[in-house]
Formats: sequence, C-alpha cells, structure tokens
Amino acid sequence: MRSHGSFVSRRTLMSTLLGGAALLSAATLPGAAEAQDGKPLAGKSITVLLPAPGYPAEVISRFQDETGAKVDQQTLAWDQLRNRIVTALVAGSAPADVIELDWSWVGQFGAAGWLSPLDEPLAKAGLDDMPLAPIFKYDGATVGAPYNADFKLMIYNKDQLARAGIAKPPQTLDELVAAGKALQEKGVAQHPLGWPLSVGEATSTAWFLTTMMFGGDIFDAEGKPAFTDPQSPGYKALAFIKQAVDDGLIDPASTAYGNPEVREAFKRGDATFTLSDGPGLLPDVNDPAKSKVAGQAAGGVVPTVSGQTRSFGLPEALAIPKTSGEQDAAAAFIAFVAEPDAQIASYAQSGTMPTRTAAIEMLNKDGKLLSGDAILAQLKGVGPLFADGTPAWYPAFSNGTAGAINQLVKGEITVDQAAKAIAEAADAAKTEN
Repeated sequence: MRSHGSFVSRRTLMSTLLGGAALLSAATLPGAAEAQDGKPLAGKSITVLLPAPGYPAEVISRFQDETGAKVDQQTLAWDQLRNRIVTALVAGSAPADVIELDWSWVGQFGAAGWLSPLDEPLAKAGLDDMPLAPIFKYDGATVGAPYNADFKLMIYNKDQLARAGIAKPPQTLDELVAAGKALQEKGVAQHPLGWPLSVGEATSTAWFLTTMMFGGDIFDAEGKPAFTDPQSPGYKALAFIKQAVDDGLIDPASTAYGNPEVREAFKRGDATFTLSDGPGLLPDVNDPAKSKVAGQAAGGVVPTVSGQTRSFGLPEALAIPKTSGEQDAAAAFIAFVAEPDAQIASYAQSGTMPTRTAAIEMLNKDGKLLSGDAILAQLKGVGPLFADGTPAWYPAFSNGTAGAINQLVKGEITVDQAAKAIAEAADAAKTEN
C-alpha cells in the first residue's frame, strides 16, 4: 500500500472534479478559509450508505483530511439496505448522498431516473481503468462506479487435480468434463463439480455462465430468447447441466444448494471445481480456520468450448441519487475511493476486490493477491450480462429461470420443456414490467 502522501497528491484531481463553481460556493461557508487553503469541501457533509463492512476508517479519515468534508458512513444488512434505498427514492428523497448500486438494480433505478450520470465528473478519476464499468451503463450513461469486483471465475483444488494426474486446470469444456471423470475414477472426488441448483439467483447465473462457456448469449440482438433451438448454446448449456447431474459430476443434492452450500462443499473437499463464485472467494477457502482445503484453492479462467475464456460480472457500485443536495462532494468521494491506493487499503482491511486494473496489478506485483495472474487474465474476458444494462424485469426472469432448471435436474421436465419455460418466464417478466 502506498504512503499517506499518495492521497495528498490527489488534491489537484479533487479541484478538477469539483470545478471553480464548487470552490466559489465553499467560500460562503464557515470553512472558507480552509477551502482556500487546499480543502475545497470544507464545511460540507455527506452521507454514504453501503452494505457492511463499508470503507475502512483509514480511507474515510484521509478523504476528510484532504477535502475538509465530513463523512457519515452507514452500513446495513443487504435486504434492509435495498429496502431503505428504494423506499426513499420512491418517495423522492435521498437515502444518502452516495449509495450502493448492485449490478442487478441498474435497469430499475435507471428507468426510474433516480441516479445522476457519472461519466463527466469521473472521466479523470479512472473510470476507463475499470473493466466492469460498462455493466453500470443505462441509456448510454454510466450511473454507477464499480467498487467491488465480482465476476465469475473458476476456483479449483490443486491437490485434488494432482492426485488425479491432471497437470493443469481445464481450459475447455471437454477438458473440464474429462477432469471430472478422472477425479471420479481415481476416487478423489465423487461429485467434482460444485454447482448451485436450488430455486435462487445463483442457479440462473450459473446457467448464464454455462451458456457463455458454450459460446453464446441468453438473448439475441433484438432481445429475444436465444436458447430454445436445440443447437443454441443456451439449450446445450441446459443439457450439459442435466447430464452432469445424471453422471454424478454434480451432486444430485445440489437441488437444495445455493452459493453458500457450494462454498461449504468446496471447503470440505467434496467438490474440486466451482464456477458459481468470484475471486472474492479465494481468501475464504484458503483460510485454515474456515477451510479444510486451505492452501490448495486457486483461481483459473472460465473454460469454454473454444478455449478462449469468457465471463460476466456481478459487481457492486457507488451511485449518486439525483435527489442528493451534495452532488459535487459525493462525486469527489467516489473519485477518491476509486483511486488505486484507496482500493488497496479496502482490500487489505475488508477483502473488497479492487475494480481498478491498476490496483489489481499493484497487488499482484507485490504478491498480495491470490491467483492474481488468473484474475487479470479473466478480467480481459469479462463483460456485462446485458449489453444495455440490467433490465428492470431481470429479477422475475431470474427466478423463473432458476425454477425451470431446478425442475429439469430433478427429472420433472425435459430440456426442451425447461428451455420453453425459461422463454415464457422472460416474456412474462417483460410484460409485468
């Protein structure tokens, strides 16, 4: 991590972001003398509302020291957080000056016109160094600055692969299946593929990823379902999941598994691979106090039919409600915490995965990032699940998708029926929204 001086050096950036108007307005406040002495936000106060743990006190303190602004950071559990944010925005008030924006909220919040565009204020604050930023575009504007990099990455058990005589992690789907069968035959793992199959979002996103692994997308360029044709990647992905369950590569008990259960199976050594999580899982599964496979878990790029990896992101971002009365100060805060050294401080203290490529490269160079090479390689193949931003109808569609896949792997419906049920779920979700 860089020294305190690296934060102080950003005062020029803060002044650029805030502009002359902000500096003039500060002159009318009690802290005007400080503002003129290099603290452009003296006398200002902003609230920041995020899921726990939020930003480390060190980062908050440095922002306050540099700008003169005061920050009231509040954290809530996930369900409470969303309810508070949405309730306030629907009522036309600001839940905070800087708020959490999950990737799956972009469509709803964007359509409602709740968020301020960030392209212009953050153009010089590293937005172009954030590969996940396009996920937070709505109607051509960036409405969120990603702060927690979550994207699909393959996590595997190095020791188990070695015991099965597998020299390197699979790069293709054929190699993944072959590795799974070898692990079974050698008695290393009975069900080597950890896979969520309960009625929940983890199941639908696992299918989305599998569709990408087969080289396709869920919807075509016109927004129509692209998975009902038996030759389509999405249809093949459904068939692949069903066959993997039938062959025991995926534990049939996974019909009751979400991501937490898959993680625990991996930590027990019951699964060799998991593709339903991201790089943030690596510290947890390599913690001896929490995992039986500590020291053996590594990250690898997502295998595909072509061998050219592809994945999608599910990150979290910072956003500014249009109803906030402190637009400039909120933008300055977002710019500050987007800097590589601030992201590195957050990673060191709370495990929040940086979204700036520069920060990830710095951590990797210093040997402070588990599987850093794989993470950087995967980032080059990460894109948004929806090119035009996550639509407002996504939650209903995701739930319908998970229900159909759960029925499929239980043998209650066929692959063809599952594909048609998912298409119907998409149409119904769009109609309701």
